[in-house]
Amino acid sequence: MSIVPLFLRSLLVTSFLSFLLPLAIVGAILTGFSLVGSLPYGSGLGRAGIGGTIDFLNTFGGGNPLEGLLTIGLTCSFVGSLFDAFASHRDRHFREH
Repeated sequence: MSIVPLFLRSLLVTSFLSFLLPLAIVGAILTGFSLVGSLPYGSGLGRAGIGGTIDFLNTFGGGNPLEGLLTIGLTCSFVGSLFDAFASHRDRHFREH
């Protein structure tokens, strides 16, 4: 099998997983603050945590938290694919020498 389809498959999987990981982390953070907010004395901490997370996402999205989340996800996807391309090139270079 040619190296190009293997490389493209690896690049696609890496970029997809690198996109999903920040989304899952932010979702887990928001879920955690939501669960803390449902506790009897945790409502203030939960609201403050969710508000801070939304403000953080607003910073990267120009005022829209969804755009901020997509910006972070796309940036991580780009960096992950660059790292995969570098690691693939380095691995191929070491196999030849």
